[in-house]
Amino acid sequence: MLRRLLVCVSVVLLAVLGLGAGALWWGTNHYGDQVTRIPDAFPSGPRPPAPTADHGATTFLLAGVDSRSTRPTTGTQATTRLWRYGAQRSDTLMLVRLGADERVVYTMSIPRDSWVPIPGHGSAKVNAAFSWGGPPLLIQTVENLTGVRVDHFGVIDWHGFRRLTDAVGGVRITVPEDSYDPVLQVHFTAGTQVMHGEQALAYVRQRHGVPGGELDRIKHQQQYLRSLVGEMRAKARLTNPLGTARILDAITRTVSVDDRMSNGDLRDLVLGLRHLDASHARFATAPIVRSEMIRGQYALILDRAGLRAIWHRVEAS
Repeated sequence: MLRRLLVCVSVVLLAVLGLGAGALWWGTNHYGDQVTRIPDAFPSGPRPPAPTADHGATTFLLAGVDSRSTRPTTGTQATTRLWRYGAQRSDTLMLVRLGADERVVYTMSIPRDSWVPIPGHGSAKVNAAFSWGGPPLLIQTVENLTGVRVDHFGVIDWHGFRRLTDAVGGVRITVPEDSYDPVLQVHFTAGTQVMHGEQALAYVRQRHGVPGGELDRIKHQQQYLRSLVGEMRAKARLTNPLGTARILDAITRTVSVDDRMSNGDLRDLVLGLRHLDASHARFATAPIVRSEMIRGQYALILDRAGLRAIWHRVEAS
């Protein structure tokens, strides 16, 4: 009797697991087909080689763009073009490396005021690369700067940022101290709180009224990303198909990716998200030598050799 019961339980368990896997397969194909792909996102010509010991890891370049358009430019809800010359700049820029075992993620922020060579345009702030040449020039600029080969590119504008934040029910942020941003005209109160779209957007954009300026803004962005991944991980589970559907729907509505990212790549990303938690995330900022005024602009001079050395260690780990 006990043996028959165990057999029945095993069959039911396998059926449930099979149903879950089938649902995940169907869901990522269904939503993957809806994800907005960016045609010809990668630059032509020579690119950095893939690392010799990449262990199957994947490197993403993620950009948040400050579009001057009053209409969405990313995701399925976009009603105007992602890029027009001079109309957008990359306000947030992160290199993200997801380990092959999907249990370790390393993120390096590149400050928007970094003064770097931009192919065909001399030197300027890194955020000008997207403005002048869209995704291909931005990717080329970052690859030349870091020596890192970018596998995939993802971009979200501020319209999408607000909607994605609200879709996960807000993000939990611990504000270290009271501050006021006179440019954004927003007060932030010290303590842990759940921030929704508009407030979260102001927080990740804040660089006035905080002692570290641009570096504090990067800390805010990393705080947000850590919390966002936690919220998405909590909701995107096989045991919570409704929550998973809502997350996938929110992503497809707000994010655009390169046209080389297949539905299988997206499925692997969703599966990997299930294994990640805060203890697996490592955050860093590109090392800075100094700040200075160049042609009337505040700029940050990066330690390029140090940056490459850091990422080389990451790729070798």
